[in-house]
Amino acid sequence: MLTNWLQHTDFAYPWVLVLLLFIPLIAYVYSRRGKKLKASLPISSTRFINKTRTLKTQLKPLPFILRLLALAFLIVALARPRDKFTETETNGKGIDIVLCFDISGSMTERDFVPNRLEAAKEVATNFVQERPGDRIGITIFSNISFTLCPITTDHNMVLQQIQKINSGYLQEEGTAIGSGLATSIDRLQYSKAKSKIIILLTDGVDFGGKVSPDIATSMAKTFGIRVYTIGIGSNKQIEETVQTPFGPQVQKHQLEFNPALLKNIASQTGGQYFQAEDKESLQKIYSSINQLEKSDIKISTYNRYEEKFLPWLIIGLIFLFVEIIFRYTVLRRFP
Repeated sequence: MLTNWLQHTDFAYPWVLVLLLFIPLIAYVYSRRGKKLKASLPISSTRFINKTRTLKTQLKPLPFILRLLALAFLIVALARPRDKFTETETNGKGIDIVLCFDISGSMTERDFVPNRLEAAKEVATNFVQERPGDRIGITIFSNISFTLCPITTDHNMVLQQIQKINSGYLQEEGTAIGSGLATSIDRLQYSKAKSKIIILLTDGVDFGGKVSPDIATSMAKTFGIRVYTIGIGSNKQIEETVQTPFGPQVQKHQLEFNPALLKNIASQTGGQYFQAEDKESLQKIYSSINQLEKSDIKISTYNRYEEKFLPWLIIGLIFLFVEIIFRYTVLRRFP
């Protein structure tokens, strides 16, 4: 509880808290002095006194303890604890971006760790976090295409939707690159941003769909949308374990990859084509796009404070008041 409070509390004068270190020292000195005290009136024996330890003698240290507590609370109050609220204001012109994901069955190939789609989600998440001020949307496609998130500055929503992407999200199997691109263009066609881009990530083997990649490319050119294409995978052979009537067996599997289509889309729209053969190269590609597409954004941070010293001051004064009452009434000492 104390750790949680300290993590969320800011002090205007934190150096005052150093004074708290003197409290254990004061307690130690008091204890040492108590052991050395001598009676003001020496007597030869206390056997005639029925009770030498009464409630009053047991409460003798109470005023001192109350004073130490008062001192601790007053020191904390002097340090001025306060709650800190940080507000961020974004000014300038951002870029409208649509992340277009291929979620067909081929995106579950395990030539990436753990597979192509999960690696793409992780890298895209980092990309979104590095683009404050930009409006970002998400589209997905297999045989059909779907807008998972319209372009928005609510990046928390974008990140949540990225985590929901899986290869079974759309029931029909296929890789309709043209349809995915057309849906992404539809999200951007009315945008008034100075720059509109689509980052199309796929394994590049077009199959199915109602819109051909050529038509979608022409649409992107018409609306001034640049398309960065990322071909994920390669034509290499991999070994995978498959279930057969004779039990699990390791078989060689030829990965399909056709970058020619993606190169054409990128060159026709003023974008660039990239190829990722592993997760590290995919991260570098997103970093390159991040550098190519700069936003004219100014982020201002404001801190607002809510003072919390008053409860500490009141409690400290209460301890001090109670200590004075005890010291000069029921626990009053006579020399």
